[in-house]
Amino acid sequence: MPPPPRLVTIAFVFLRIGLQSWGGGMSAWIRREVVLGRHWMDEPEFLAGLTLCQIAPGPNAINLAVLVGTTLRGAPGALAAVAGLVVPPALLLLALGAGLSALHGLPGLSSAMAGLGASAIGLVFANAFQLARHNLHGGAAFAVALLTAGAIGLLRLPLLPVLAVMIPTSLLLARCARRKA
Repeated sequence: MPPPPRLVTIAFVFLRIGLQSWGGGMSAWIRREVVLGRHWMDEPEFLAGLTLCQIAPGPNAINLAVLVGTTLRGAPGALAAVAGLVVPPALLLLALGAGLSALHGLPGLSSAMAGLGASAIGLVFANAFQLARHNLHGGAAFAVALLTAGAIGLLRLPLLPVLAVMIPTSLLLARCARRKA
């Protein structure tokens, strides 16, 4: 197993992610860099971590930074990842906010911002499809994913009650599938 990356490397990778992800979709950028690009984690490990990060309170990206940093280098790795992800982009955002305030009435600005939002939504969907394709095996897993997404996204049911039903259902279906095999 290769040695863990240096703290400065972790911070720089998360700095790049923080500066490249506009308007959401940061978990897709993190996956692309950590799993596909640098192979610091494998797909099942990342997916399990992402699942926990989505359930845990707080922003998913910060939770993922803590998870990846801790996995790689413990508490100092978590601090490096979060600092790289948050501090420089926050400073840039403050500067951009001041500039945007000065350009408030500029024609076309709201259209450009809407386009950035649409691209972020597309990135989230692309990441979801890739994760589903690689990790949903069989009709039962696909049905659980669709039902969960529909209950939360379309019906607007609260997250915790939906998960309280769907997690045991998913585990039961997985156990039944293993017994059949």
